[in-house]
Amino acid sequence: MRDTMANTLIAFDRQLDFVYGQPHEVSPLVRRVVARNPSAFTLHGTGTYIVGRGEVAVIDPGPDLPAHVAALQACLAGEQVTHIVITHTHRDHSPAAKPLKSATGAPTYGFGPHGSGRPEGGGEEVEEGGDLEFRPDVRLADSETIAGKGWTLRAVYTPGHTSNHLCFQLAEEKALFSGDHVMGWSTTIVSPPDGDMRRYMASLDKLLARDDLSYIPTHGPVIRQPQGFVRHLIRHRQEREAQILDCLKQGIGLIPDMVKAIYREVPVTLHAAAGRSVLSHLIAMVEDGRARSDGPVSARARFRPA
Repeated sequence: MRDTMANTLIAFDRQLDFVYGQPHEVSPLVRRVVARNPSAFTLHGTGTYIVGRGEVAVIDPGPDLPAHVAALQACLAGEQVTHIVITHTHRDHSPAAKPLKSATGAPTYGFGPHGSGRPEGGGEEVEEGGDLEFRPDVRLADSETIAGKGWTLRAVYTPGHTSNHLCFQLAEEKALFSGDHVMGWSTTIVSPPDGDMRRYMASLDKLLARDDLSYIPTHGPVIRQPQGFVRHLIRHRQEREAQILDCLKQGIGLIPDMVKAIYREVPVTLHAAAGRSVLSHLIAMVEDGRARSDGPVSARARFRPA
């Protein structure tokens, strides 16, 4: 399938074998339970992952929907949850940690509260919205590990989509739970101020140096050739910046007008989200000296070539 937002061919896959509320075997150590919160940003819904057998970790418990929490608890019947693991604090990922912790007593693990990875340490709701209530019981840094019976998860700090985004490698299968950093069905929205395009690109480069055999994103199917997929994502972002520069050279200096020119084949309902990613590109381009802004850089500023 061609990504209509740029010229690079990206083999997106929107197909997923699932039934809402029922566990699906992803691998010998991993099961997926999909929440019924489909949208333009979540595809079919949030995929909550159960890692291990008997004594398990739950990754991204998802939105605080009573039906999803009840289904998840039913899937976990007879097992002990020892870890509740959060890739990042958007409201489609972390809020169900609270009722799951209440039901199981398991501690929560994550990088930190929403916005905690930003140098200024602030947070702002973006995209699906920030879960401003979540505070992990245990804060994890890059390369730190947590382990249970038959499984080991190593944290990989990947800021960009959010400042507190972590991926987790399941060492026994060399599978990377990639959260929203890399998804097989769509590109990732990078929305300032918590989203940061420069850091997002650096985090993509970081994955290229790894030997993961597959990625398991929170939304959509498993990615089986991950490094090649990441290379396509990097080229896509580079092409996007080239399109933005072309707009600036043509005198198109306002973000809404750039979005209309660049995202012609994308539904208008997604243009606001596209504008956030364009802003993130422009922030990086201004910082690099490739563009300039009339006044402070913002979504309403007018931009020009450097």
